Amino acid sequence: MATQPYDKITTAMQERYYNASPHNLVRIILGKRQSTDTAGENPYTRAASSFRDWRRQGILLQDAEPSIYRYIQRFSAPSPSNAVQFERQGFIALGKIEDYSSSVVFRHEQTLAKPKADRLDLLRATKAHFGQIFMLYSDPGAEIDQTLASSEAPDMEMSDEYGVLHRVWKISDSGTIEQVRKKMRDKKLIIADGHHRYETALNYRTERRTQAEDKGKELREYPVAPYEFAMMTFVNMDSPGLLILPTHRVVHGLINFSADSFRSAAGKLFTVDEADPTVTPERAISMLREAGHTGTAILAVTRERAFLLSRSKPAAGVFENVSVRQQGLDVVQLHKGLLEHVLGISETAIRDQTNLTYVRDAGEALNSVRAGNADIAFLMNPVRIEQVRDIAFGGEVLPQKSTDFYPKLLSGLTIYALEP
Repeated sequence: MATQPYDKITTAMQERYYNASPHNLVRIILGKRQSTDTAGENPYTRAASSFRDWRRQGILLQDAEPSIYRYIQRFSAPSPSNAVQFERQGFIALGKIEDYSSSVVFRHEQTLAKPKADRLDLLRATKAHFGQIFMLYSDPGAEIDQTLASSEAPDMEMSDEYGVLHRVWKISDSGTIEQVRKKMRDKKLIIADGHHRYETALNYRTERRTQAEDKGKELREYPVAPYEFAMMTFVNMDSPGLLILPTHRVVHGLINFSADSFRSAAGKLFTVDEADPTVTPERAISMLREAGHTGTAILAVTRERAFLLSRSKPAAGVFENVSVRQQGLDVVQLHKGLLEHVLGISETAIRDQTNLTYVRDAGEALNSVRAGNADIAFLMNPVRIEQVRDIAFGGEVLPQKSTDFYPKLLSGLTIYALEP
């Protein structure tokens, strides 16, 4: 039933989910398109029909009492450090949708219009939330995790295709729920993952408010209307189980790219040291980690060369309109200094991924350039949670694909239906 988030489902995964079960959630959150689709028959209308049918048939059951759900994921970090074990704790509950201007919910990434339009069409059709919005809050003493701790067996347990163990406990005790509500009441939240889904929920809320006004309903009804809330998974940002992975950049399709010209231009912005061009992924990650202790560290690899860029230099004009807070981030140094200034790739081309591919696996990035399928690959250290926190609370956003919170939260473990 459960799946990876819709935006992480490849065509092959979609097919596999379809074949796994006639009731797999993929048929709702990422249904197949057909050549005969019309305004009245399309993936969204089919999703709504499936959701209604599954509820009527008892495949999906409504909880008898208000509940929140303790959610624990046990996992290994992806290679090359997959021997390290992690446990990430959180809980699933409804969260009130707040405008960013209220300074309660903070974003750290920009969003794109197309994904939001797609999710809004699905929400309009189904009137339900199927995926988790991943929210971070601060609780240095882990009081909330301790409140939810239990020695009972989980109500749900499954392993996904990445070997991540997902366990869920249903918590219906009103006293425990009220304790959590009190502890969360004044928390500020950062969207870790699910920016498009959150802003879709915002847009849908505004849409429904307008409809309510047109029908003459009072504004005082809004705080209790179902569309004022969305399903969220709340995770303590102070937890040692919070893992952020880097997303590497692979650049292709450049005209007259030259490794020598790149080295010369990059040398005006960074200290550039020649590195072993046959560097392995493991060694590359180790080099970056070591160099990152003293500041910026970016490994640039071409087909026959490799350069370790460190100790950034002052550069007039390169970081105009970029805050001092952001200038210290490797990902900003890469985007503004190397992609835009050195390689001449525009912000629009970066946003549209015209010359850029985002790759999680360092080995895949290295293989792309060594096979001649790309001009240069940039390997990076991950952004630290403290940096994400400071950027978000400062009202700023990072470049796209700056963070990869691993692992993803499964969709379908719980569903929030806005209507009975």
